[in-house]
Formats: sequence, structure tokens, C-alpha cells
Amino acid sequence: MSGTNGTNPTHAVNGAGAPGAPPLGGLRVLDLATLFAGPLAATLLGDFGAEVIKVEHPTRPDPSRGHGPAKDGVGLWWKLLGRNKRAITLDLSTPGGRATLLRLAAGADVIVENFRPGTLEKWGLGWPELSAANPRLVLARVTAFGQFGPYAHRPGFGTLAEAMSGFAAITGEPDAPPTLPPFGLADSIAGLATAYAVLTALAARGRTGEGQVVDMAIIEPILTVLGPHPLWYDQLGHLQPRTGNRSQNNAPRNTYRTADGSWVAVSTSAQSVAERVVRLVGRADLIDEPWFADGSGRAAHADVLDEAVGGWIAARTREEVLAAFEKAEAAVAPVQDVRDVMADPQYRALDTITTVEDPELGPLRMQNVLFRLSATPGAIRWAGRPHGADTDAVLAELGLTRAEVAALREEGAL
Repeated sequence: MSGTNGTNPTHAVNGAGAPGAPPLGGLRVLDLATLFAGPLAATLLGDFGAEVIKVEHPTRPDPSRGHGPAKDGVGLWWKLLGRNKRAITLDLSTPGGRATLLRLAAGADVIVENFRPGTLEKWGLGWPELSAANPRLVLARVTAFGQFGPYAHRPGFGTLAEAMSGFAAITGEPDAPPTLPPFGLADSIAGLATAYAVLTALAARGRTGEGQVVDMAIIEPILTVLGPHPLWYDQLGHLQPRTGNRSQNNAPRNTYRTADGSWVAVSTSAQSVAERVVRLVGRADLIDEPWFADGSGRAAHADVLDEAVGGWIAARTREEVLAAFEKAEAAVAPVQDVRDVMADPQYRALDTITTVEDPELGPLRMQNVLFRLSATPGAIRWAGRPHGADTDAVLAELGLTRAEVAALREEGAL
């Protein structure tokens, strides 16, 4: 159901035109998680062929269905997060729900959950019970703080990870408060890390024949992507201050306003690029300054460099700036909002924003699969399904009779 604006076949509908089957075809994933890291991990697996069954409470569905704007009463975020998933309902706290999940687990490869530590155990669905039902199962447990430690039983969200990890402390202007991102950054990083962790555990299972538990704490992956801050502090006592858009490691590095009121971002991580930029803006004399020879020296003189670069850019339109930088082989990009992203020729060529046909809402444009594989590509087969839409079909495939399904409904398990 995904369209293709470019010519690369790796984003073809359901792998149409692709040389190989989906790389995760045959893998069955039970997604018990909500908001947002765990479900994103399951989405990423589904994008490359895993059969993902989304298990939601009968009366309290994944809150992402109600997050953000909706169209005709249908939450749009869910259409993205729920893509390539079959949707069933199951109350795991009921005897029938527990028994049904154990039957599903017996034929699954992966379970992704994000309940507080001890919740599955309270329902009789802890690792001993799940691994007894299926010794090859991989159980991915995604929580704010991990399965043990003094904070393990606290409620938590990605925002807390963005604060605790040091991200907020170094983000923002020097004289302004610490800044949190206006989107689920820590959750998204943890979702990527969880998908990687699951595939790592599955690779180990291929050698040992046994599954295992993945303990993913959302506070950890964001700390990883922050880089060497702990190492700097350990060895040098160095604390990175808030520097706004500037960097302590190179300059010029900032956003600059153009004559037509737009903005562009410039980066000069490489010495050669820094030299091209100052030549372009008519300040080649700066190259001869002793401090210009390395990134930290340039960063210490960012005021001088920002004045030179910013003044040159301010006298030209965005298109003039972009064209001049491209000709000079200097690194620049427009500061784009989502309208620009949807029209950007590079994103169009990559089919990064693709079209998915949806029976509820019609054509939807959303992010495509995360990367391109030349031989075994991923695909968006469908957008997020209605709450519980596939319950009867999945339970019938599991071998439950109509009478058994009716009994589960009577119990409130479905």
C-alpha cells in the first residue's frame, strides 16, 4: 500500500518488484506496549516483514490512538505507529486473557512490553511462565528506569530521560533554562535501540536455541547518543555548558537569517569546509589567524566568525545562499518546517515521505521504512488498524472456537 515517488524499488508496495522476500518474514512479534518506545520497536520490525500482533486492553487502548490531531475521529499518530500491525484486544489480568496470551506466546518469537516491573509477574505472565510456554521466546521489557535499581518501580516517560541523561542541561541558550525537545526524542531513540536489541537476542538464539530477556531502560540509549560527556567528566572534570546553536568543537556552526526572512544552518566540522566558508564570505584573511587552525580555536572565536558569515548571509536570499554554498562545496542546509520537508527534492527522490492507502481515511502521507535494502526491502503494507479489528481472525488462527471466543468476551477478556 505504499507508493513510490522515486525510482528505487526498495520502497515498493509489499516488496513488489523486489528480488527477495522480507528479511524478517516468518518472525512473529506480540506488541503489548504503549507510548512510544516499545510500540516503535515493534513497528520497525514489522516494516521489514515481521508479523506484528498489537495486543491492547479491551476498554483502554494504546493512548497513542488519541495523541495529537485526529481526522474524522481517527487519531493520525496511530496510523503511523500502528502500521503493519494486526490489532487485537486482550485483558491480560483476567484468567482467560492470561491463558490466551500464553497460547499466543507459544507460537511467537518476540514479546515487547512496557509495564512497570512486576506487573506481568502479578498476572502470572513473568519470564518463568512465558519461557516455559516457549523456551525460544525473546521478551523485550522497555521501561523508564529498567527492571532493577532504586527507581525501577517509579512511573516514567521519555521526558524524564531527556532531563536525567544530561540532554536538557546542554540544550538551549546559555542564559536560558534547560530545554526539552518538543517531541518524543528519548522514546524514539529507545525504540531504535530496542529493535536492535531484539535482533541481537534473536541472533544469539540462532546459536543457542534459547530465548532471553531484553532489559531496556529508556534513560540509557539517549545517554549513549550524547557521546563522550561521561568520559570528559571522568578524565578532565569537564562539564559542557549550554551554547545554543554553537559548538565547543568547531565554528562557524549556527543558524543564520537570510535577506528574505528564511534561515539556514551552517556546519564546519572539517577544517577544509571551514576554509571554504570564510573564502566564500570574503574573509579568507581569517585562515591565517593561528586560532583558525583547529575546531576548538575557531569555536573560541565564534563571535568573529558568526559576524562574518551571518553578515554575508543576511545580505542574500535563501536560494542565493544555498546556491553559493553548493558551488563552493561548503556544508549548508535550509531550516525546514514540515511543509518544506514534504516538498524537498532529496526527500522526494528517496521517497522518504510515501503514500499509504488507508480504508478509513484514504491516501495518507507518512515516513517510509527506516532504510533501504537492495535485495530484501521493507514495505508499509497497511496503516494502523482500528482497535481490536483483527481479534476474531487472530484467535481463530490460534485454534480457538467461536464458543471459546464468546466465553472470553463474556468474561471481559476481549
